[in-house]
Amino acid sequence: MPGIGAFHPQIVHFVIALLIVGVALRLLSLTGRLAFAGPAAATLIFLGTAASVAAVKSGVDAHGPVERIPGARQAVVEHEEWGERTRNLFLVVALAELVALALAAKASRHARTAAMVSAVLGLGGLAVLYEAAEHGGELVYGYAGGVGIVSGDPEDVNRLFVAGVYHQALQDRQAGRGEQGAALLDMAAGRFPAHLELQLLAIEWTTDVRRDPAAALQRLDALAIPAGDARLRIRAGLARASALAAQGNIDGARGVLQTLKAEFPDNANIQRRLDALR
Repeated sequence: MPGIGAFHPQIVHFVIALLIVGVALRLLSLTGRLAFAGPAAATLIFLGTAASVAAVKSGVDAHGPVERIPGARQAVVEHEEWGERTRNLFLVVALAELVALALAAKASRHARTAAMVSAVLGLGGLAVLYEAAEHGGELVYGYAGGVGIVSGDPEDVNRLFVAGVYHQALQDRQAGRGEQGAALLDMAAGRFPAHLELQLLAIEWTTDVRRDPAAALQRLDALAIPAGDARLRIRAGLARASALAAQGNIDGARGVLQTLKAEFPDNANIQRRLDALR
C-alpha cells in the first residue's frame, strides 16, 4: 500500500467533520447573527476541501490490494467515483468562497450572493459526501475492504482471518451446518496454536456441537493456561465442567465449578452453571 494509502481512514474522517461544520457555519453566517460564522466557515471549507483532495489521493494509493479482494472491485470503483465527485464539487464550493471573500474585501453587495451560492453548493456537496461515506462504509463493513491490510502488519491479517472464521462458523451453526463450522474453527486453531481464546472456542464447540466431550477434555489437558489470566482460567474451567457434564459426570463437573467459585466467588457465570447442575 504505497504513498499515503495507509492514512486514508484518518483523512476521510477529517474531510467529513470539516466540511459538515463548514457548510453549517456558512448557512449560519447568512443569518447575520454571528460575526465569526463567515470567516470560520470559509476556513473550514478550505481545510475540508484540501483534505478531500488528500482523501482521493490516499484512496487511489490504497485501492490496489482492496480491489483484488474477490468480489470487491465494483464496490471499490463506486466508492472512488463518489469520492472524486465530492472533491470536485467542494473545489467549486471553495472557489465560491474565494469569490465571496474577494467581494467582501471590496465591500461589494454581491458578497452575500456569493456566500449563498457557496451554501447551496455546499448542501449539495454534503449529499455527495454522504454517498461517498456510505459506499466507503459498505466497502469496509460489507467486503472487509482494507481491514487487516492497511498497516501491512501480518498480525492484522491473522486477526482478520480469525474474525472471518469465527463469523462463518456462527453462520454455519445457525444454518444447521454446525459440523462445518466446527471444522473451520479446528482449522484455525491448528493454524494458530498459541491463540488460547481460539483454542478454547474450538474446545467448546467440540463439546457443544460435535458432542465429543472426551476429545474436548483431551484438548483441554494439552492447553497451558497462564496462571495470572483469570478470564481464561475461568473459561477453561467452565469448558471442562461442560465436557464432564456432557459425559454424565455431574459430580466431577460440580467439583470443577466449586473449585472455581472458591477462587472467583463473584463470578456470575460460575454460579449460574452450578445452579443449572442442581
